[in-house]
Amino acid sequence: MIHVENLTKHYGSFRALDSVHFHMDRGEVVGFLGPNGAGKTTTIKILTCNLFPESGTVKVAGFDVTTDEIEIQRRIGYLAESAPLYRDMRVREYLKFMGEVRGLSGARLSDAIDRVARQCGIVKYLPRSIGHLSKGFRQRVGLAQALIHEPEVLILDEPYTGLDPLQIIEIRNLIKDYGREHTVLLSSHILSEVEATCNRVLIIHEGRIVTDESAALLLHQDSVFARVIGPDPEILAHFEHFDKAKLIGSHRLGTADGVEVHLKPEGCTLDELATAVSAACNAHDWSLLYLGPGTVTFEDLFLQFTRKNGVGA
Repeated sequence: MIHVENLTKHYGSFRALDSVHFHMDRGEVVGFLGPNGAGKTTTIKILTCNLFPESGTVKVAGFDVTTDEIEIQRRIGYLAESAPLYRDMRVREYLKFMGEVRGLSGARLSDAIDRVARQCGIVKYLPRSIGHLSKGFRQRVGLAQALIHEPEVLILDEPYTGLDPLQIIEIRNLIKDYGREHTVLLSSHILSEVEATCNRVLIIHEGRIVTDESAALLLHQDSVFARVIGPDPEILAHFEHFDKAKLIGSHRLGTADGVEVHLKPEGCTLDELATAVSAACNAHDWSLLYLGPGTVTFEDLFLQFTRKNGVGA
């Protein structure tokens, strides 16, 4: 449903996207992650035909973004990070307007409004003015307009903005259900929600896709977690260049000098890696407070693929 090959985009001399390549099929919910300035928003603008690529091929639902933008926009639903709502309109009036823009009318439009109102939990807010809603419910209205025409492809940029924990759970379940028969691209800085919602992850850094993998394969990795007391820079430098493992996460201890390190074995077993960590601590007179199996999180992966130097915050 989404096909991106060698996508490149410059802003002046700055290369925002550098030969970006990925594909998405029907029935996928894909998390799109990256630090600020990595190229996420530029990619999304191109996919939604709000920006043209400089070079490369980009197709959505089988149509090319450079020649078939109207056909693409008929087939996608898009929730921007700041939902463009008309705050002087009532919710039902706004959804009616957006449905008509999408080509709906009559009973089909009325049924669509009722459906998205139920899906997004805004039934009792239909008569209210959008400007009088909380930020979380305005976000729900934004999601409702993206869903009103049952698009083949749903693109969500920070859909959890302003939602409380209960609302996040409800919207998470809605996105997962919708993604079973459609295609969903989800960009969010709330990594725990990407982990809970998505079955595949794209991480972009400095305009390049640095990982494209199933969530299960990324998360279900054997790893070792160690809490080490000693000089922070020295400990970190040692484990960043450890010959038996890759450092996939690190955090300073808040109460004493020392570092928590998360290591993925390379060319050895977990037991061999644990023995090597213990031996390194003994050799440098560092205190090893804890050593055991670790659990890989999206936060670890995000830091692993995007960090340059220094201890993760």
